[in-house]
Amino acid sequence: MSSRSFEFTSPTGYLLAGRLELPDAPVRGWALMAHCFTCGKNNLAAVRIGRALARAGIGMLRFDFAGLGASGGDFASSSFAANVRDLVAASQAMSDAGMAPALLIGHSLGGAAALAAAGDMPNVRAVTTVAAPFDVAHVLALFEPASLAAIQKDGEAEVLLAGRPFRVSKAFIDDLYKHDQAGRIATLDRPLLIMHAPHDDTVSVDNANRIFMAAGYPKSLVSLDGADHLLSRQSDVDYAAALIISWSSHYLQPVPETRAHGQEGDVVAEETGAGRYQVAIHAGGIRFLADEPVSAGGLGTGPTPYDLVSAGLAACTTMTLRMYADHKGLPAGRICTAVGHMRQKEAEIPDLFNRTIAIEGPLDEAQRQRLLEIANRCPVDLTLLSGSRVETTLSDPPAAAEPVEAHADAMEQLVSGTESAPSG
Repeated sequence: MSSRSFEFTSPTGYLLAGRLELPDAPVRGWALMAHCFTCGKNNLAAVRIGRALARAGIGMLRFDFAGLGASGGDFASSSFAANVRDLVAASQAMSDAGMAPALLIGHSLGGAAALAAAGDMPNVRAVTTVAAPFDVAHVLALFEPASLAAIQKDGEAEVLLAGRPFRVSKAFIDDLYKHDQAGRIATLDRPLLIMHAPHDDTVSVDNANRIFMAAGYPKSLVSLDGADHLLSRQSDVDYAAALIISWSSHYLQPVPETRAHGQEGDVVAEETGAGRYQVAIHAGGIRFLADEPVSAGGLGTGPTPYDLVSAGLAACTTMTLRMYADHKGLPAGRICTAVGHMRQKEAEIPDLFNRTIAIEGPLDEAQRQRLLEIANRCPVDLTLLSGSRVETTLSDPPAAAEPVEAHADAMEQLVSGTESAPSG
């Protein structure tokens, strides 16, 4: 799992800055999240939900609305209607990049924006709101009466929201009264998950009840018991994210096959930017992390390079033995191979891989010995023993990478020719 920046242009012409949480494979789909009022894309709830979804194979975009964070535009000149248009633009930008969002998530006023925008997002199959108001004018409760009076009098004024100063215009206030959220919710025509804390003192839980009553089925209302409005506790975010992942799985596309026949077998290791050594590995149609242990200066977030070499030998051994046992009709049950690596500096060949194989089933001693001989001739074992050539360039990966079927072909040749194959 990793993340990268994602920028796109608002319909009004300013640049909007976002962050893509890239999913662990297999990829189940893509999500788009609208943050709470004045929060920005780096709000803890948005970040944590995005990363939890990515770990579950659902990529997510979070972005700053106009005038917030790294986005262009002017907050004072923005409006709820403009935020809705920008949310639709984000969905289109993701679709243009091959990541059409199937899941739309909104937190607080972002939840109201999600409810308003979903009808203009044909790819969205399900909508989730967290602590969303039923009426967008509810946001006015965050303003001091004196601030509202100043805005009405002068057309624009500086106000304190969540302890930070913002300039807010009368046009922004007037726009809040123009939206028929009840009508939008009634015609949403999407599965809807509503999550709300019973004791939310910013947006009362009555708002969740009103959204639920206005929406058609399928709809679900879940209580985030003990949470606050911003989901500031990690445990509350984890719970909300787990609910979203579980609920949305019914509406996401089936997981595609991880590899297509004939797909080339390049493995890619790309720095994530987290820690000193952490890399994202793309292999076999899936994505996972590799790293060094904390004691070596890494974050300890994944297998080390030698772990991966050991994993290759262990996997090849188990696969080869299964193929041989099935081919010969041997009564082999579950096969498990454990491989460890150590370096003996004084030895002629310093690198040593210790391999232990456990095979269940009523095998006699001769059959076990034969399987041991086959294990010592599995393709990866032979590669390690014989050595390999490595050709390195600083350009793009070679166009003629070994196809993924090569390993299976090598096992097949070994099994079909075992009686005459030389020992190794």
